[in-house]
Amino acid sequence: MSTNNNNRQLERYEKLEKIGEGTYGVVYKARDSVTKELVALKKIKLENEDEGVPSTAMREILNFERTSTSSKHCGFKRIFEYVEMDFKKFLDQNKHNLTLSQIKHFTFQILNGLNYCHSRRIIHRDLKPQNILIDKSTGIIKLADFGLARAFGVPIKTLTHEVETLWYRAPEILLSQKQYSLGVDIWSVGCILTEMVEKHGLFCGDSEIDQIFKIFQYHGTPTVQDWPNLADLPDFKPTFPRFRPTPPEQFFKNFDKVGLDLVTKMIALDPAKRIYVKEAMKHPFFDDLNKEDLAKYFPPGQQNLAMQYGK
Repeated sequence: MSTNNNNRQLERYEKLEKIGEGTYGVVYKARDSVTKELVALKKIKLENEDEGVPSTAMREILNFERTSTSSKHCGFKRIFEYVEMDFKKFLDQNKHNLTLSQIKHFTFQILNGLNYCHSRRIIHRDLKPQNILIDKSTGIIKLADFGLARAFGVPIKTLTHEVETLWYRAPEILLSQKQYSLGVDIWSVGCILTEMVEKHGLFCGDSEIDQIFKIFQYHGTPTVQDWPNLADLPDFKPTFPRFRPTPPEQFFKNFDKVGLDLVTKMIALDPAKRIYVKEAMKHPFFDDLNKEDLAKYFPPGQQNLAMQYGK
């Protein structure tokens, strides 16, 4: 699309207010002057335009091209449907009132979004409640913020670790593994599921090393017998304290037997032993969800896929 066409298309959107800003972009609430609908207008940040397009900006644009079903592309601006609340704010306000049915529906939707990404060879890498959006009126969830997402097989730069983000990061990321897999996303889902069921974060460290030790206090400090690739992790130290594992039945207080089976498979310490997204969607935890209800979580034309899940 030419620059002139981009500008003309953007002219129809009236900025109303800034609703978010991160490392990679600024998001505005806007109104489409033609349809009168509210939209989210995201401007990708160019720190120094003379130096060209930052890799983070280009990566987000390319990943949205591969995964988005409902956005419009206008150069370095993207137009999305407007969703009023992120999932962190929603949980802060509602986590103590969530029903098990709601928790199952939300978790299934997150898994379904990841399945869509993974089927297009995209790992999100930064899944957390702040990067999930929810429409309160419908309960529909959307995955957001693909600034750190990567295609499979692309060399991976070590991530920076903000404290709250640490809580949802897989141990292999925290220990600086250079190549990692889809399992980093399923670990994050396990952390979010636990937060909904237990009403508090799963592992809430205040630094990278504290986060690792909190994970080991549950799993036990691993050995190469537990995790064969342990010796390849740059930040794992043989001098780490030797924690004993905690039985899941003692660690988790509010999960039933079926839910406990799912979450323990999601947060297996060795990523090779974690459940895959598609397997998780077919786990008995979701067996009582209605197929017709699940159909609305699939993109247009793909609602028939819901028939393989639920009852």
